[in-house]
Amino acid sequence: MDINEVEFKMEAALENLDKRFLNIRAGRANPSMVSGIMVDYFGVPTPIQSLANITVPEAKQLFIKPYDRTAIKEIERAINEANIGIAPTNNGEMVILTVPNLTEETRRDYVKQSRAYAEDAKVALRNIRQDANNEIKKAELPEDEEKGMLEDVQELINKYNKLVDEKQKQKEAELMEI
Repeated sequence: MDINEVEFKMEAALENLDKRFLNIRAGRANPSMVSGIMVDYFGVPTPIQSLANITVPEAKQLFIKPYDRTAIKEIERAINEANIGIAPTNNGEMVILTVPNLTEETRRDYVKQSRAYAEDAKVALRNIRQDANNEIKKAELPEDEEKGMLEDVQELINKYNKLVDEKQKQKEAELMEI
């Protein structure tokens, strides 16, 4: 068992947490809000990013300007069906999403969601540690070498658990900021 491989897996778990945090709105427009939305473009499900230029002209607005103006109705329909909690408006050239201010209750719900995501990341880290520890024990190494490797894995999990806690606190502060 290579300690670098264990660290690589833990880094991947942290990156996954970052991606999941992007999907939690903090009252600001973000192009990732519409990532994953598929538009029925001439009968073919197509990612919205492939059909339009997505920009954030100001903190509360998201502009989706299709490359082909005939797709504007389909983009608007796909956003409505995706149920992202924002009603799109269409000015004939682009779809505009205006992010509403978050209520206190909504902020608290998002904080709970961010905590759940952080806990999922910690579970993933513990599973990686467990797999690494099992491989180290199966390797039948000398006792002192095995103990040293187990300690290295424990140091890694401590480091990455702190990183998860820091990221969660940052996200919580961002969500509770008015």
